[in-house]
Amino acid sequence: MFLRSAIVLAMSSTLFAADAVPPAVGLTVHEWGTFTSIAAEDGGSQPWVSLSPPADLPCFVYHLSGQCIKCGLNRVRMETPVIYFYSPEPLTASVHVDLPSGLITEWYPQATHVSRLQPGMMYGDDGNIEWRGVQVSPGATPEFPNAGDRSHYYAARETDSDALRVGDQFEKVLFYRGIADFEIPIQPKFLPDGKLEIRNTGRDSVGFAVLFENRGGKIGYRVIHDLRGKLPLAMPDLTADAESVQRELATALAGAGLYAKEAAAMIETWRDSWFEEGMRIFYLVPRKMVDAELPLRIAPGPSAIERVFVGRVEVLSPAMRESIEAALGSGDTRMLAAYGRFLRPFCDRILQGNSQVHVSPAASSFLARASQPPAQSGGSPCRLEPSILPTEHR
Repeated sequence: MFLRSAIVLAMSSTLFAADAVPPAVGLTVHEWGTFTSIAAEDGGSQPWVSLSPPADLPCFVYHLSGQCIKCGLNRVRMETPVIYFYSPEPLTASVHVDLPSGLITEWYPQATHVSRLQPGMMYGDDGNIEWRGVQVSPGATPEFPNAGDRSHYYAARETDSDALRVGDQFEKVLFYRGIADFEIPIQPKFLPDGKLEIRNTGRDSVGFAVLFENRGGKIGYRVIHDLRGKLPLAMPDLTADAESVQRELATALAGAGLYAKEAAAMIETWRDSWFEEGMRIFYLVPRKMVDAELPLRIAPGPSAIERVFVGRVEVLSPAMRESIEAALGSGDTRMLAAYGRFLRPFCDRILQGNSQVHVSPAASSFLARASQPPAQSGGSPCRLEPSILPTEHR
């Protein structure tokens, strides 16, 4: 995978070198995003299909349509990378992102090119997205699109970054999402003594990680620094609060290179999801891995660039397993719903080869309804007219 990523990056470098654009003096680019996965019983990444979530993006965001791309099994959800620009003077840039092991599924503003699912391919490979003619306007305060909803998408704008214009669309960020299939370095596995062994299988140290648990509204966490090899951890005491772990994360994000407002915007974007019911590990993805799995090219080249990604690994704990099994038997759909989009892969694990687990009609009906593919957007009032879309998107 790293070899293929290097080849893609080299090809992308050649493409942008051909533009012969000199570096932009004083241009700073920052990016944050997340890689979300689920730990299998052995600690590796479990291929998964999430339950259909409510729409969490404004209706003006573009997405691949006509196919249920996210209905396929993949190991990684690449969620909400956003790219910020800070320039001392106006400029026009081109941005190209490769996802060698996956596919870009959502984006805004409209892109010049987005790779499509090719015939004979089920889930996507060699994905990429490119924006050309990105106008960076320091000090400008245009009106940004707002669908009048409560999406957390808007939180990413709460920074001091420059306004961007692509075609006739204005935004504070370049936004995209995707699905991918690569191996992540963090592998958690429960030991016979009840401890959770967290293994870093990568070559680089993971500078910061958090083992987090929310059990029925009671919260606990443990902070890990400079994780190499493997580390057994006792379960955290459920005596903390969400605010304290948010402060730990904000400090780590700023220490990794984000500005304070960017770190706050990232946490606000994921506030409801990161700290919901369940157990998970957050970790700062080593920069070398980000660059290998998600090569980024910008022309003119920035003077400084920071890419800060948070890995999120969902863990099915023994306590969660008992809770889900009980809810399946009793038909407690409220408890099942608390596990959100991760319920289906958790249930797949619990029910696989286990005929002793009883599933009530109410639970079975709930799972069937929640597993329906999300409806594709149709006549949304903020949908852009086809006449202003690039030819390849019509």
